[in-house]
Amino acid sequence: MLTPKTDDIANALCDRDGTRLQPSGAHAANMLGLSEQVPVRVVYLTDGPSRQVRLGKRRIVLQNTTPRNMATAGRVSGLVIQALRWIGQRHTDEPKVLSTLRRRLSDDDKKQLLKDLRYAPAWIANIMRKIAQPPAH
Repeated sequence: MLTPKTDDIANALCDRDGTRLQPSGAHAANMLGLSEQVPVRVVYLTDGPSRQVRLGKRRIVLQNTTPRNMATAGRVSGLVIQALRWIGQRHTDEPKVLSTLRRRLSDDDKKQLLKDLRYAPAWIANIMRKIAQPPAH
């Protein structure tokens, strides 16, 4: 028997409750190809109430957060901000992280990163600028 994808379940919960979602942490990093880890506990930031949903061995955590963290919900920039926050400032400026994101994101995604710089902490905004710029040869 096939079970629905974790993202589909979380989206259905938020659709039902009229709230928004933003993948966070290891899940965001995995979605962008920055981590091979597939988290057992998937965390989503939400503007709704915090709660946990269990489905077999999977655990979905909906964690209430600030409006600032939800400002980029549903956009690639939100995913990038959350993934970089999880990786940490000391590890995000590595050439592998930058090249992976440059390769995986479309030109439109990169334009969106530049539009959403104001929602990112300064250190993440600097990395978002680097991702959006063509690499120097």
